[in-house]
Amino acid sequence: MTADNETNICPFDFSEALEFDPALADLMDRDTPTRIRLPYGDADAWLITGFDAVKQVTTDHRLSRAAIIGHDYPRLTPEPIVSPESINVMDPPHSSRVRQLASQAFTQQQVDGMRSRIIWLADVLLDKMEEDGSPADLVQYLSDPLPQHTILDLLGVEQEDWPQMQESVRQLLVVGAGNKEAAASAKADLTGYFAKLVEQRRTSPGKDLLSAMAAARDGKDQLDDRELAVMALTLTLSGQDTATCQISDIAYLLLTRPELMEHLRRRPESLADVLQEMLRHIPFRKGVGIPRVALEDLELDGVQIRAGDFVHVSYLTANRDPKRFPDSHVLDPDRPYQPHMTFGWGGHRCIAVPLAMAEMEVAIGRLLKRFPGLRLAVSPEEVRWDTDTIRRFPLELPVAW
Repeated sequence: MTADNETNICPFDFSEALEFDPALADLMDRDTPTRIRLPYGDADAWLITGFDAVKQVTTDHRLSRAAIIGHDYPRLTPEPIVSPESINVMDPPHSSRVRQLASQAFTQQQVDGMRSRIIWLADVLLDKMEEDGSPADLVQYLSDPLPQHTILDLLGVEQEDWPQMQESVRQLLVVGAGNKEAAASAKADLTGYFAKLVEQRRTSPGKDLLSAMAAARDGKDQLDDRELAVMALTLTLSGQDTATCQISDIAYLLLTRPELMEHLRRRPESLADVLQEMLRHIPFRKGVGIPRVALEDLELDGVQIRAGDFVHVSYLTANRDPKRFPDSHVLDPDRPYQPHMTFGWGGHRCIAVPLAMAEMEVAIGRLLKRFPGLRLAVSPEEVRWDTDTIRRFPLELPVAW
């Protein structure tokens, strides 16, 4: 894995169920940050793995995400997933402004108001699964459609457009080199679609999330049309990239670890806490996400970072840091909650966390309540896993009851 110049060649292509990537485990066991080379991009990067060091990177103004724009930065996908206008590549104070405005649509109070709609969507999907009978593919019936339908429904996207939107999002997340043109086209299609939708909401607002973000104010400040369109795209991506995978991954853990299933059946009130522990434990993606650029020389976790260097963090290794989480590789349903990094940290922590948690609580809670005899219909070894994208999730999850 190591080149002559001590740079670690890191394809980060490990896809075996929910096992932790051994290459990533090796890097996190080293005493200091290491240099890595990813499949795409014209430069190496530093990889930061420890919880406290990752926390420093995500909150240090000397390390900029905005500075990656215009560079062929180190990454896992042939086409950069993020748009230059995305909140994911903004720095404070600009990102603070956008986050403040957009997050008004995702307060706990707002999400509590959405919960009945999410429950209705989940029950419609589970009704169909029950009607079609056992066995059934849980990915097809619940974990794939629920987060996608929820975010598209909340954004006010017409149902007839959902299949095309879902296919465009899938194209954008594929890692193969031959996908670059299709991914660029998918990003343009999605951005154009939301630009038109924003224009409609400006003249004819509704009760949807896009209208709420368009109406958000901080004094006289509000999001402009381009910011709204890119925010809608970001939320659509996150809806498929995070909650979809996590519902499948959580269901897989429950179906393959009877003690976890029994814990939740015995103590249903612990669902929210157990979900947090599973989210900490699950390697929900491959490798790393969006890097930062050092704006000046600095020392970080014992190494000298030079101005212009790219710096990647691993939320996966931070979530397994034994200094923060004792017996960190053990999934312990009784572990006292401590904030983890599955949804990011600092200025780029996902603003839609309350919505994502509501979706997962509803999906898993309704599933366990309605199907008390739920079990995996195949052996764990027969479950097929995604190997084409940056995500870690089962392509199918055959269940019986």
